[in-house]
Amino acid sequence: MSQIEQFADPAGPAGRVTGVGAVIERMRTFRSAWPTGDGVAVFNQVYLTVTEAVGGRIPDGALPDRETASALDVRFAEHYLAAVDTHASGGRAPDCWRPLFQFRHHPGVRPVQFALAGINAHIGHDLALAVVDTCRTLGCAPADLEEEFDRVGDLLAMLEERIRDDLMPGPDLLEITDPLTHLASTWSLERAREASWSAARLLWRLRGVPPLAEEYRTRMDAGIGLVGRFLLTPCR
Repeated sequence: MSQIEQFADPAGPAGRVTGVGAVIERMRTFRSAWPTGDGVAVFNQVYLTVTEAVGGRIPDGALPDRETASALDVRFAEHYLAAVDTHASGGRAPDCWRPLFQFRHHPGVRPVQFALAGINAHIGHDLALAVVDTCRTLGCAPADLEEEFDRVGDLLAMLEERIRDDLMPGPDLLEITDPLTHLASTWSLERAREASWSAARLLWRLRGVPPLAEEYRTRMDAGIGLVGRFLLTPCR
């Protein structure tokens, strides 16, 4: 079964959750199980903090279309949760996540690199599939989700801002960490979001030709994985 078919299946595999609250609980479980220095734990903590903040806005009516907002948020998070579950069970996680799992304990990789590698995988691969998943769930097309996609983009901007504010070394360490500063500045959230939206639209058009859709997804996955490996280049 292809990745696209697998995650569109309502009875899906590991990672499947029923709402934003369940997503938060799963990430809290990860936080309790992993040491703070673990590279995946670094990404998980930042993602959890932002998800908790945004999740509180759905039931209180702050978001105009709660059903669509919740569906896209949950489908998006499921890909991360499924990657963790697959890796933990000894399976092969998507290529985009494998560098983070491989280097999660490397002493030469800084926390900000782990976090950026996670958000690179989540946007570059998972977000496009989440749009397709949500369209299947709600019976709509990507164009109908563009407003919610932009809102998720705002969430990701919060995520990146927190990563850079909390995990980048202070100005007093700038000279020592110049390679890190250069490395972090080469990755663009905005470009990654644009590429993900284009990928989602193309995957949706290819849904009637599953072999082509899966080939495109596989190549996209491999390319994002390569970017993730570069982001995890040891800087100390």
